[in-house]
Amino acid sequence: MKPKTSANRLEYLDWMRGIGAVIMLQGHVFHSYIRNDLRGSGPYVLSQFVGGMPPAIFLFLTGITLAFLMDSTERRGIPAPERFTASVRRAGYLFALAFAFRIQLWLFGLPAAWQDLFRVDILNCMGFSMLALSAMAVFRTTERARYCAVLGLGIALASPVISQMNWSGVPWMIRSYIIPDFASFGFFPWGAYLAFGMSAGSAIRLIPHEQIERAVQWAALLGAATLMGCQYFANQPYSIYSKADYWLNSPAQVLSKLSIVLLLLALAFVWTRYGAKPGWSWVRQFGTTSLLVYWVHIELVYGRASFLWKTNLSVAQTVVAALLMIGVMLGISTAKTYWHRVSAWLNEFGWSFGPKPDRVPGD
Repeated sequence: MKPKTSANRLEYLDWMRGIGAVIMLQGHVFHSYIRNDLRGSGPYVLSQFVGGMPPAIFLFLTGITLAFLMDSTERRGIPAPERFTASVRRAGYLFALAFAFRIQLWLFGLPAAWQDLFRVDILNCMGFSMLALSAMAVFRTTERARYCAVLGLGIALASPVISQMNWSGVPWMIRSYIIPDFASFGFFPWGAYLAFGMSAGSAIRLIPHEQIERAVQWAALLGAATLMGCQYFANQPYSIYSKADYWLNSPAQVLSKLSIVLLLLALAFVWTRYGAKPGWSWVRQFGTTSLLVYWVHIELVYGRASFLWKTNLSVAQTVVAALLMIGVMLGISTAKTYWHRVSAWLNEFGWSFGPKPDRVPGD
């Protein structure tokens, strides 16, 4: 069977981002809506276990995008300082979005504590991690592929050590960006996924088109081998760390999630090349508007609009609510993408949402 040809080689990245969005939606609906007495049930535990993957997926894909930016500026012959500046600007853009998001949530949730404005969410982590790793722009793409892999491993291995250090003299706003914490997305260990993504993105730019399939096969094998190795070492009674929490700062958890991300990447590549039909894809639709989906669904799921359902649904009802939320967000995502067509259709019925055309003389 011959692979499909496509003008867009990298639609598998959109598909992978879309899968992350769907997993995120169900995880947040379960977290917000299910009754408190059911939070120890199997469906809830499974939902939240799987729901821990989207942040790793989004950070990894953001790293790939950042690597593409760095490679593009390098190919255009832009000097290293200017490449670094371009990466810093991208980080600043994400920071601006992160704070705009926090301000919107704070205003919609008034009265609310002012500290909520400075909570380190996934967007803040993306911006901070991009800023911290912007120095990688001064290296060549071949060097970046190696250095970022080492950096990602270093961040993961250092996370338990960072947790044990005394940070009492550091303001809490700064600590939230650095230290592993269940309530925020600190650079340790979450920044590791962005570094690994930068390594993968650099490798994608270096691999010839005809060899990309072989590289994806190796990525899947590496992911499977790493996952088995992490599970083996995580179950050993000894550790090189005096104290480590698997669900908070363990390198084994970081590398296990990375392994799953690599397997998902291989699955997305194979599906989009051999299985997906040409044309519109609802999964890819989520992937191309993941920021919009993230922004809007947080208010719908956790905001005041859903006060009737919060911690009030059974498992079956929560499943239905999750499916409905996915459908609603798909509709919003599609409307955003095809708004110009929707607007033209509404104009035919006299419902204009844009500048009206000039009147024809004689009308």
